[in-house]
Amino acid sequence: MTAFDFSQALAPGLPPPAAKWTGFAKYNFIGGHNDSGLLPVEALVAAANAVLKREGATLATYGLDSGPQGYRPLREFLASKLERTAGIACTADEILIVSGSLQALDLVNGILLARGDTVIIEQDTYQGALTRLARLGVRAVGIPLDRDGMRMDALAAALAELKNRGVRPKYIYTVPTVQNPTGTILSEARRIELLRLAGEYGVAIFEDDCYSDLVWDGSRPPALYAMSRNGGVIHIGSFSKSIAPALRVGYIVAPWDVLSRMLPLKTDAGSGALEQMVLGEFCPAHFDAHQPALRRGLRKKLDTLMDALNEQFGTAAEFDDPKGGIFLWVKLPDVVDTQRLYGAALAAGVAVNPGVEWSTDAAHGKSRMRLCFANPSPEAIRAGVAALAEVCRREFGVPDRIANVQQRTRT
Repeated sequence: MTAFDFSQALAPGLPPPAAKWTGFAKYNFIGGHNDSGLLPVEALVAAANAVLKREGATLATYGLDSGPQGYRPLREFLASKLERTAGIACTADEILIVSGSLQALDLVNGILLARGDTVIIEQDTYQGALTRLARLGVRAVGIPLDRDGMRMDALAAALAELKNRGVRPKYIYTVPTVQNPTGTILSEARRIELLRLAGEYGVAIFEDDCYSDLVWDGSRPPALYAMSRNGGVIHIGSFSKSIAPALRVGYIVAPWDVLSRMLPLKTDAGSGALEQMVLGEFCPAHFDAHQPALRRGLRKKLDTLMDALNEQFGTAAEFDDPKGGIFLWVKLPDVVDTQRLYGAALAAGVAVNPGVEWSTDAAHGKSRMRLCFANPSPEAIRAGVAALAEVCRREFGVPDRIANVQQRTRT
């Protein structure tokens, strides 16, 4: 019997087919994976047992007797936590639990964007945000960053230029607290200026705060949502980096008149209930104690990665010491094309994210790469960087020799 040819029935405009997953690379520096050794497994097991014994019968109903916005004890924890850590004064009714921050992106885009719209976004930014905008046919205007985050002079110039052309952006998307991929933190003064500019030009702000729990010293500026006086900010966050990415639990903070427009688009009958119940039980007792240990472990891995890059690449690899998070944004000499390096490195068992996928400017991203240091062991980090340097030298002549012990002051 001839197999049915589904290719003739596929809808037009689909993205390219996915490759079959064959396991992680031996030295895996891609994705937003976390440190498996720092996962609070025993406490999560205890939380699961306790909450299921007490409330397991509510799994028989969609929404766990909490309604479509998600498990209420988890939303109540978030309201308390956001007020303590980010200065956000909200109630559980202003929080929507979603299936990770990716669904949050889809819901915000779903109520605000149409084909042909324009948004403002950081020049180096989250690939998931860029690919969604491209698929929607939305133009993304990139704003350069420096060590204090998005540059306000460049933002002001972009807003003025767009206004002169009769274009009002639908929103300004920013990851202000431990930016992805640069690891910068938008200063409080710049936050004030960002809010002022957004108000002057009548543009909403879309604040992605997924990494804000991973600031090394545990101290962060107030969220833009907390600082806003006109309510023109939508705030999203996630437990993927603070607890575990595979749980797929994120959240949106917005006024009810905004959330009420998102709920009809959230047609999944509710995000995973068991995950919400476990987090709702775990977090009030353990979240605050877990974060410092997680940050300490991640910081040690970052130090290992920066030391390994210094040893293997010398001054050929340029980077700033990020202020938190799980990524290092690395600039290699202009002769290096990290998209080409990606393929050659993967064949040698090293996976990296080429910078062009994380930038609105292909030329800017061409010689950059994003390295996730959270998941590999320290030994794998060192061995992986050594293997990457060998591939890079073979392909591009950079570095000119391996095990370059020339040291430089971290910036």
